[in-house]
Amino acid sequence: MQGTVDGFRYGAVTPVAAYVMACLGGALGLRCVVRSLINEHSWKPGWLALGAASIGCGIWTMHFIAMIGFHVEETRIRYDTSLTVLSLAVAIVVVGIGVFMVGYRGAGAVTLTMAGAVTGLGVAAMHYLGMAAMRLNGEIRYDGFTVALSLLIAVAAATAALWAAVSVRGFLTSLGASLVMGVAVSGMHYTGMAAVDVHVHGATGGAWSGESPTSLLLPMLLGPVIFLLLAGVVVMFDPLLVLGDGEWNRPSGPRAKSVEPAAGSLFDARSSAAGPRWQQPGPPEDAARTREW
Repeated sequence: MQGTVDGFRYGAVTPVAAYVMACLGGALGLRCVVRSLINEHSWKPGWLALGAASIGCGIWTMHFIAMIGFHVEETRIRYDTSLTVLSLAVAIVVVGIGVFMVGYRGAGAVTLTMAGAVTGLGVAAMHYLGMAAMRLNGEIRYDGFTVALSLLIAVAAATAALWAAVSVRGFLTSLGASLVMGVAVSGMHYTGMAAVDVHVHGATGGAWSGESPTSLLLPMLLGPVIFLLLAGVVVMFDPLLVLGDGEWNRPSGPRAKSVEPAAGSLFDARSSAAGPRWQQPGPPEDAARTREW
């Protein structure tokens, strides 16, 4: 018997909430990658790992928030715990592979293509692994063309996100990139869900293992959400991430050395006693100012 599938059981609530989480994870991840690149003294592996975990948690959380709104009228839906947890690990690991590739090798065409393909296929694997965790009194079937389209969207979204991670510097441009990334990730998810067709095995009430969505998904979502909040706190209180673009573009040494004072300024005159450059002969105007001080 053909099942009646509804992917928007709670209306716009789950798609909007899922999109917000995808954007949040993307924004935090992009800022962490930028942080690893703008300061050569920063601990690059740590910031890249935090960025990968933020993006991976954002994608995973987006998927399962959206799945709360997935409903088949003729059967209940449960989830296998081990596969659900495994899908989170897959999301973080594959995003980490792509992030570390571009973080250390840059955004060259070859590197970006390879990293985008690995990350995109990994994100798609997370999606379909999460779908495989579903337990219902029926069989889930997929339309091959729509699945292939979802894979292409995943690879394109991952490639664009990795390019933005190493190319975008300004806060507003990074925010815009994360919003686009959220659209791409959500588009990949709902394209994949459009490929789903459920064939129900008779009447409701068959025996199958697994936890109900409310007893499993809601508690499990708390972990990634709390992690994203903590990552947000780290990002907000890091001075290199809250300063303006002009500060990011300055050298990473002490502030006094990074600022080049204007010639003939009061700062120049008062620091003349300590600086050897006033020992050099200069124009008569400079010599006159030196004698006055």
